[in-house]
Amino acid sequence: MRSKQFGGKPTKTLIDRYQQSDNWQDGKFQNLEFTDMDISLYKIPGIIYQQLTNRAAREPAAPLPLTNFNRPHFLSPSESARFIWYGHSALLLRLSNRTILIDPMLGPNASPIAPFPTRRFSSNTLELIDEFPEIDLLLLTHDHYDHLDFASIKRLQSKTKNYFVALGVKRHLVHWGIDPDRIVEFDWWEKRDFRDISVTFTPTRHFSGRGLTDRAKSLWGGWVFRTASENIWFSGDGGYGSHFKEIGDRLGPFDFAFMECGQYNEHWALIHLFPEESIQAAMDAGARKVMPVHWGGFSLAPHTWTDPVERFHRAATEHGLPLTLPQLGKPYLITENQVEKWWVG
Repeated sequence: MRSKQFGGKPTKTLIDRYQQSDNWQDGKFQNLEFTDMDISLYKIPGIIYQQLTNRAAREPAAPLPLTNFNRPHFLSPSESARFIWYGHSALLLRLSNRTILIDPMLGPNASPIAPFPTRRFSSNTLELIDEFPEIDLLLLTHDHYDHLDFASIKRLQSKTKNYFVALGVKRHLVHWGIDPDRIVEFDWWEKRDFRDISVTFTPTRHFSGRGLTDRAKSLWGGWVFRTASENIWFSGDGGYGSHFKEIGDRLGPFDFAFMECGQYNEHWALIHLFPEESIQAAMDAGARKVMPVHWGGFSLAPHTWTDPVERFHRAATEHGLPLTLPQLGKPYLITENQVEKWWVG
């Protein structure tokens, strides 16, 4: 029996719809520039060795603590957007008096179909969902397991009103029992107003898939949120490319940018940003203040667990780019500064 974890299959009817996208070619979605993701056989032993060594430095010595959720404080009116980061790319955002949840992978394991688990750095994160307020809008950048989690989606189902997702991701949610009428799919550069928030889906240089047969059968990207007073960008997963400048030219500059920074390696350098590239991408797009995401949750690459934030901090400082480095579970306004090295010690 097919595991629920895989989500929905890309049926012929769905493929016919995906083919209408300008970003579909040769039977799958394509990046804007050539992106070779094939790894030669002779490199595989070295990659396996990297993944199996230096385990102690790749994970914190003890579970990372999370600040308890304070609903009245999170929902209280403020002059700027408020957010809470839960590690990796899970982000709760309060914007224009609406509660927005991005890539809510709050489960304990980022490899649910693999023989060995990829355990989360924090404990009991699924239980956080019970404390969350009603979610006005849930957004998904793509369908990888470290971003789209079956257990989290099911636990959120009763309190989530609307879903904005990458083109092709809807089939997974429908397969899991979500009302299709509440789900809107986006191709790159598509824009839709949600109350008084303009939401745009932006391109990244990445890929998708939850099994052996659905690679690149759904799209991947990031999100821009514009209100009358603020412009915020969530970069999404993906390697460096010319699309960052185009995002800035078309939709920037940005008051705040949540930048992918983590799970990188030279063997997949085209599909994940190294920290220095993350800062360069933010500058290309015209971000005025930045924060690293895609770290602090799981170890999916051979680097140490603190390498992303240390290098991101150093690169931002060298370029004079303001940044914030929030503690897990603690609410912040995007206008606040947090640069204490809470991960040290």
